[in-house]
Amino acid sequence: MRRVLMVSFQFPPMAGSSGVQRALRFAQQLPALGWSPSVLTAHPRAHAHTGDDLLEEIPPELPVRRAFALDAARHLSIGGRYPGFLALPDRWHSWLLGAVPAGLRLIRQTRPDAIWSTYPIPTAHLVGYWLSRLSGLPWVADFRDPMAHDGYPADPVLWRSFAAVERKVFARAARCTFTTPGAARLYAQRFPAAADRLRVIENGYSEAAFQQAERAVRMEGANAPPSTAAAPAAGPRVLLHSGVVYPDWRSPARLFEALAAAKVAGRVDAARLRLRLRATAHDDFVLALARRLDVADLVEVAPPLPYADALAEMLRADALLLLQSNDCNDQIPAKAYEYLRARRPVLTLADLAGDTAQLMRRAGLPRIAALEDGPGVAAVLDRFLDDLFHGRAALPAASAIAAASRESRTGELARVLDEACAPQMPTAEARP
Repeated sequence: MRRVLMVSFQFPPMAGSSGVQRALRFAQQLPALGWSPSVLTAHPRAHAHTGDDLLEEIPPELPVRRAFALDAARHLSIGGRYPGFLALPDRWHSWLLGAVPAGLRLIRQTRPDAIWSTYPIPTAHLVGYWLSRLSGLPWVADFRDPMAHDGYPADPVLWRSFAAVERKVFARAARCTFTTPGAARLYAQRFPAAADRLRVIENGYSEAAFQQAERAVRMEGANAPPSTAAAPAAGPRVLLHSGVVYPDWRSPARLFEALAAAKVAGRVDAARLRLRLRATAHDDFVLALARRLDVADLVEVAPPLPYADALAEMLRADALLLLQSNDCNDQIPAKAYEYLRARRPVLTLADLAGDTAQLMRRAGLPRIAALEDGPGVAAVLDRFLDDLFHGRAALPAASAIAAASRESRTGELARVLDEACAPQMPTAEARP
C-alpha cells in the first residue's frame, strides 16, 4: 500500500469550516483505495472555534501530528493590533515554523510516497512546498477556492503575498486540484505551462454522516406522540439556508425584497413560510436587513449546530436555499453537495453562468436566478413557492446524488496521487 502525508490546517477539532470535511473524509476513505494517510495539522489553539463532534470520526490507526501554530489576531496582538508582516500570507503563518520540522519527522517515520496539501489558508501550501522541496517527494496541491483573483484579497500587499505562494505552487507541484471547473480554467489561463497538471475534484457529501442523520430523524419520528407521528408537520413550511451569509458575497437582500413583495401581495405570511438562516456568522446584518424590509416575521436566525445535527435539519426541512454571488462564479458552496444528498427541493440564487447554477441545473433543479437580479429573484421565488405549496417541487436527480459522494471524490484523489507518483518530466522549478 502506498502512503501519503496530508497537510491540512482544517482538521478536527476545528469547527465551523466545511474544509474539515474534505480532509477528514479523504483520510477516512483513502485506505480502501490503496493509500495509507498520515495527517499534519495545527495545534487546536490556532482555531477560534473547536468542537468534539468529529474527533471520534478520526480513524484510531491514523497518525495525526498537531504542530505548533498561533493565530496572530488572537495570540500576537496588543490592544487588538499586530504587525502586518505577522499575517502574511495569513494569520496562521507561524504554523510554518512548527509544521515543517514536524512534517519532516513524520516523513521519516511514515515514509510517504507523496505529499498532499489543501488551501484555503496559503500557509498550508507553503508547508507542502517546503516539505516537498526538502524531501524530494511529489506534491499534490489542493485548492478549495481560488487564491489570488480579481479584487481578492482587497489589500494589495496581501494580494501580492497570495500571488507569490501561487507561483511556488505551480512551479513545483506535480498536480494541482480544484473543486470547480471554473477555478481550473482560471489557473490554466494564469499558468499555461502547468495546464496539463491541473485536475478537478469537486466537494461532496459523506454517506456515512447522512445515514447517521437519517437514523436520528427516524428515531425522532418513532418517539413522537402517536397523534402527530403520522400527521403532516404542523406550522409553516421551512426554507433553510445552512451556513455563512456573507454581506458582500451571499447577501439575501434581493430575496428579502422579494419576500416583502410576496407578503404585501398576500402570497406568503408567517403561518405559511419560515425562512431559517442557520449559522450565518453575520446575524446582526441579517436581522437588521429583515427588519428594514419588514420580513422579520418570516425570517428566523438560528445558532450553529454540530455537523450531524445540521445534516438532520436539512433532511427535515421542506426546502433548501443556496446563495452565491456573481463574484464567485468559479466557486461552489460545499453545502450544495449536501443539499443534493438531502433530497429536498432547492431554490438556487446564483449567476446562471456560474459553476453553482450549472451544478444545480445538471441535478435537475430548475428554480435558479442570479442573486443580484431583483426581478429575477422575485419571479423564481414565486414559482418555487407555488411548486412547494402544491407538492410539485423538483427533487435532485439520483445520478447527481451518486456522483457527489465523498467516496466517489476520494477515488478521484487516489487516481491523482497515482499520477503524481508516476515517472514524469521535472517541474518548472527543477528544470535547469
